[in-house]
Amino acid sequence: MKKIIVCIKQVPDPETSASNFKIDEVAKQAIQPKGVSPVLNPFDENALEAALQIKDTQEVKITVLSMGRKLDRTVVRASLEVGADELIPLEGNTLENFDSFYTSVVLAAAIKKIGDFDLILCGRQASDTNNGQVGSVIAEILGIPIITIARKIDILEGKVKVEREITDGFEVAEAPIPVLITAGRLIGTLREPSIEGFVAAEKKPINVWSIGELGIDLTQLKRINFSKLSMPIRDTKCQMIKANSPEESGVNLALKLRENKIL
Repeated sequence: MKKIIVCIKQVPDPETSASNFKIDEVAKQAIQPKGVSPVLNPFDENALEAALQIKDTQEVKITVLSMGRKLDRTVVRASLEVGADELIPLEGNTLENFDSFYTSVVLAAAIKKIGDFDLILCGRQASDTNNGQVGSVIAEILGIPIITIARKIDILEGKVKVEREITDGFEVAEAPIPVLITAGRLIGTLREPSIEGFVAAEKKPINVWSIGELGIDLTQLKRINFSKLSMPIRDTKCQMIKANSPEESGVNLALKLRENKIL
């Protein structure tokens, strides 16, 4: 049986309007808008779907890891409802405002505690920070190969064969197991849970681990300190194009665009 670990993140709903967010300039952090529910990072949904696609054709155990100060069980339980076998939430009061290195060290420590695995899957990035660093740092800490932005994954005997997205198409890469792979959007959208999936999820284990169980010194982990955090300033100007006819309006617009070096 192959063993796959999928790392997922709870994020603010990326469909929420930016106008709903506020900045606490003293604490240098965003204030989450009231009434907005957290969701599973859309990029991590691709990683979870990649694991499920492998499970469709092979005997596989999927363990899902997620970390946070207080995780919404509805969000992280969704991984069990679509077909993952085990959920391990990593929780603690210190897990707040953590950067990519901090996240990677904690997740790598949890993976070491799990022990045996063939494949680690991560989303290519998180929708709240868009850093795209965690997968690479986990692989570096664990000393295993990494293949990024996969659109198709095949687990063969002792290795993986991956089609990975590039600017003008795709390329094929191979790596020995164990390996970490980040999933691209072309891997597919996360499937909807079935009625059977909802029922089965009730019987699947959720093993909460505290950070203290991982044996790491959190005080040495944070590498990024914000000097300032602010909302982007959007200065929008509108200039009306005057004309006596639609044809003249089009000509005047083209001239104005050329004048401003847009055309």
